[in-house]
Amino acid sequence: MIKLTCTFYIEAMGNDKKAVETSISEIEEKLKKEKVEILGTRREDVIETEDPKFRYSTVLEVRFKGNLPDVIKLVLKYGPSIVEIEDVDGSEIEAEELVSILAGISAFMGNLMERFGSLAAYPDLSSLPTPKVGYDEEEIEKMIIEKGFIRYRFVIEAYGKNKEEIEENMKKALSLEGAYINKFVSKLMEEVEYEGKKRVKLLIAFELLSSIETLFILTAKYAPVGIVIVEPDVVEMTPNELQNSLSELASMVNELIHRHLLMMNQ
Repeated sequence: MIKLTCTFYIEAMGNDKKAVETSISEIEEKLKKEKVEILGTRREDVIETEDPKFRYSTVLEVRFKGNLPDVIKLVLKYGPSIVEIEDVDGSEIEAEELVSILAGISAFMGNLMERFGSLAAYPDLSSLPTPKVGYDEEEIEKMIIEKGFIRYRFVIEAYGKNKEEIEENMKKALSLEGAYINKFVSKLMEEVEYEGKKRVKLLIAFELLSSIETLFILTAKYAPVGIVIVEPDVVEMTPNELQNSLSELASMVNELIHRHLLMMNQ
């Protein structure tokens, strides 16, 4: 079990000063009831900003100890602007437990993206070369042992103009994220007309090798409907990997929450 001592910086924004004060107070009270050991909290004074959409802002600083699964749940629930990991007790997590954590991230982020839009947005990928698909066992073993990569399988749903374009763009996007593709298969699930244009839905299954950070990012961006870790059976996570993974996750949650706030203020 990995246990963390960390600090969250949670921001509340709005156009009503009293509402911002109330919001941050309620967040503080809710955090004190969570399944973590609160070590201290500090609320900054509400300040007036130059942003016409969010005139007032304040930040709550919360320092606490908790198990990795509980800390990740709080990242998803409260969307901190900043996550700082101060201390890590333990470095290993069973693959089965990690899959459970990833499934929770996938379900939560999938729900947010259904409401506020996808996170999987990329620049034009047409100029990028098509990445290699398929590695021999010696290459895979080298990635796992020397680079600390994880071998895992995802099943996702994807939409686009046609099967070939979706497959090509997905392979390039995965490579751009830092993943190595070992297997890639897809199945056409649905073909519909939308605003006079043909759209298709694919079910895509792929086996990837990547760092733990990339695994977290892809889980949050694509909200896979299926996740399996092939190897190793026990995953080692360094403090730096934990910091990067939680920071990336918090950033993506924040982006979706910010979209919601902008929609409310339009």
